Amino acid sequence: MYLKNISIYSLSVWLALSSCSGKKEEEKTVYENKKFAKTEQNTVQLSEKQIQSVGLTTTNIQNKTMQKLVRLNGKVEIAPSHISSVSSIMGGHIKSINVINGSHFNKGQVLAIVEDPQFIQLQQDYLVTKAQLESARLNLNRQKDLNTSKASSDKTLQTAQADYSTLNATLKGLEEKLRLIGINAKGLSTGNIRSRINVYAPFSGFVSKILVNNGQYINPSDTLFELINPTGLLLELKVFENDVDDVKIGQEILVYNNQNTEQKSSAKIVSMVPNIENGGASIAVARLSSPNPDFIRGMYINAEVSVNSRYTLGLPNESVVSFENKNYVFEDLGNRKYKMIPVTIGISDDSFTEILKADYLKDKKIVQKGAYSLLMLLKNKAE
Repeated sequence: MYLKNISIYSLSVWLALSSCSGKKEEEKTVYENKKFAKTEQNTVQLSEKQIQSVGLTTTNIQNKTMQKLVRLNGKVEIAPSHISSVSSIMGGHIKSINVINGSHFNKGQVLAIVEDPQFIQLQQDYLVTKAQLESARLNLNRQKDLNTSKASSDKTLQTAQADYSTLNATLKGLEEKLRLIGINAKGLSTGNIRSRINVYAPFSGFVSKILVNNGQYINPSDTLFELINPTGLLLELKVFENDVDDVKIGQEILVYNNQNTEQKSSAKIVSMVPNIENGGASIAVARLSSPNPDFIRGMYINAEVSVNSRYTLGLPNESVVSFENKNYVFEDLGNRKYKMIPVTIGISDDSFTEILKADYLKDKKIVQKGAYSLLMLLKNKAE
């Protein structure tokens, strides 16, 4: 009886160990992708009803001129040289603001009006100096005539010349100050002195920020507006490490935003940042070939770069399925039976994928539509 119990116990332990070992081995085959290793485990049999439900079709491996399509993503930015901070040359109170955030403006358009008594004083100083200069000119000419006949001393002539030169320099300085605040000194008279000056747009573009309000007193160092010149629009695109060698300066690319994937704009890569960042990507900088108002600063965008054109063997993209980082196609064996075959893929475009060393597939019927459904059926069968 004792020996019998020992035998039964030993058998139980052996069965338990066998069960655990089998379970571990089964789990191991799942995670190591060995579930399709046997011939019967990489084939699937469909019923006529299943074929109709999947809508399964077949194709053949075919020669095709293909280009590698590198897909990039990034954001729209503006070159720092095309972002301008606008201020007033002289301080004063904001009388009016003629734009709003985001509005478009043209070069020379009045953005704001600034008012201050010092503008009156500057114009007055100019007109007074101008009158004094005319008087000094007449006195200098008179002193030259008198000095010629020795009716006046050389010292008197020199004083007249110094007075004229000083006033002339002062007038030129005042004239330049008036020019900087937008007042034409040549047309200035006592009848058109004004207390307000205009702040003009230096180029055509968009208002990014307005940093003042009506009635506010501003100093010459205060920024009134931040303006964006759209001609400086740049596209900053991430290029992952395995694509860096394929993306070059001067390449033409197609760019589109997520809201309108069908409308693609052409651009050209103008710069490559020569380092890989922590995320495993470098930065390519591109510029649009022509202005596009749909692209605005901060917008997320996508881009496509076509490279490495070559004549090769390929299959439609839907024929190739991926499972556990490996790629497969399904061969039609006839009689509604399909076999999964591992393949090595190369470049791909919008419709086709290159199959490397594909000669062994030339005479085979390959599933096109329905390949993914076959993968799911086979996966469920293996599990």
